[in-house]
Amino acid sequence: MRIPDVSLTDIILALAKQFGDKPAFIDGPTGRSISFSELGDQIGRVAGALRERGFGKGDVAAIYSPNVMEYAIVVHAAATLGGAVTTANPLYTAEELKFQLTDASASVLFTIGMFLDKANEAVEGTGVKEIITFDGAEGTTPYATLLNSDPVAQEPVDPGEDIVVLPYSSGTTGLPKGVMLTHTNLVANLLQTAAATDCRQMTEEDTLIAVLPFFHIYGMVVIMNFGLYQGCTTVVVPRFDMEEFLGLVSDHGVTVAHLVPPIVLGLAKHPAVDNYDLSKLDLIFCGAAPLGEGVASEACQRLGCELQQGYGL
Repeated sequence: MRIPDVSLTDIILALAKQFGDKPAFIDGPTGRSISFSELGDQIGRVAGALRERGFGKGDVAAIYSPNVMEYAIVVHAAATLGGAVTTANPLYTAEELKFQLTDASASVLFTIGMFLDKANEAVEGTGVKEIITFDGAEGTTPYATLLNSDPVAQEPVDPGEDIVVLPYSSGTTGLPKGVMLTHTNLVANLLQTAAATDCRQMTEEDTLIAVLPFFHIYGMVVIMNFGLYQGCTTVVVPRFDMEEFLGLVSDHGVTVAHLVPPIVLGLAKHPAVDNYDLSKLDLIFCGAAPLGEGVASEACQRLGCELQQGYGL
């Protein structure tokens, strides 16, 4: 298979145009949604706002936040300008965040009000010039104001050379290390996922649930970006709570759930599962850690669904 020589955002938005007013993301706690057409427009507007701030090719934006619908917009807005996004674990201390901001040479930080004290402490002495909050916390630039800018189109990039995301991995020794992923790396990853012939493929008929963090490559690629690539609707969840998770799966008719072993164990054992209609859930995809055959079988039998496992090297 030939990997197309295109930017990550181009390949996603080219397909997204056909889905129009269909929700791309639904915010689990509030029910707010962003359609595929709104998504494309907002990516262009946030890119325009970043360009007004001098952000351009080779620059890095940082996201220090739980899952929110706007996460994908910031990733693709930076990508539109030929820049990159470094994604930070929202459980990081100020010291850990400062290391990543410095190491990645971030110039702008996106976060939420809950994390603002740690964010303010972390940016001292770094190259971060502005803190933007998704919820418009006092003393910061409200994310909503970025949408007032005129949209801009994709800037020229070298897909095989230009970095688009810079997640940090603990590796095996020492401090976390930035993993330099190009547009071609992630485009190839989307095609690899789509070409997994022994897997049930996701389609525009599917509704996903994003309870796994977007800062991690599993959540970013396999849920956030692949969901967009396939035209799925994704229910975004900022934190895991079993009862809330079950309610959202039931209320939104979630068909595919990307999970980790502890959540699958809960689906196999937790008494609350019996209180919800999970009949539309027909596939669980589990990764990030080993899952025993017994737990997997028990969860599948209880829910009447298929379970697939995956891992990366």
